[in-house]
Amino acid sequence: MREYFRNIYLTLKTILIGMRITLRYCFADSVTVQYPDMAPVLQPRFRGFHYYEIEKCIACDMCAKACPVDCIYIEKTGPRKLDKETGVAVGGAVTRYAIDYSKCMFCALCTDPCPTDCIHMGNIHDMSGYDRQSMIVEFTELAKQGLQTPTPLWMRKDRAPEWAQARKREWIERAQPKREAMLKALTEQKPPAPAKKAESAAAATE
Repeated sequence: MREYFRNIYLTLKTILIGMRITLRYCFADSVTVQYPDMAPVLQPRFRGFHYYEIEKCIACDMCAKACPVDCIYIEKTGPRKLDKETGVAVGGAVTRYAIDYSKCMFCALCTDPCPTDCIHMGNIHDMSGYDRQSMIVEFTELAKQGLQTPTPLWMRKDRAPEWAQARKREWIERAQPKREAMLKALTEQKPPAPAKKAESAAAATE
């Protein structure tokens, strides 16, 4: 008899433990966010549309290989290597880095294997478009404009909400210091000669 009531007690206890968070929210006051006038609430690990640091990219294809739906397209003119002193990749030019968001499932598997940490999940939650072609974001074209992340059509309007305009300013300010390096990534850059070799060559000429 004691074992019978003990089993009932353990059953109720485990159910309450599992339902603790659910019950806490069940009796909490609901809050409605007045979107689009107010910004949507994004959690710290939110996986939105990517932002891409082209100046650090070595076009190694690791992100494309990790992508389970093959939605990342990379083209380059030659091998690239990261200069550890400057943190900027040199070598061949990145001629294309594109993501097809009609296929992307925002799993973030592309960000983990990146050896230079140049691709990140962003904070854009909506990229509505009028056709499938508009869902393919050409990040190399964005780099020419000094941008690291795509700007949705609705955010390009002059009457966009204040929080959306502030977010656009945040993107521009983040990319502005790197704009020159971003443009260089679109052209072939020779790696700098090692200091020791340069010094020995100078001594030999003297």
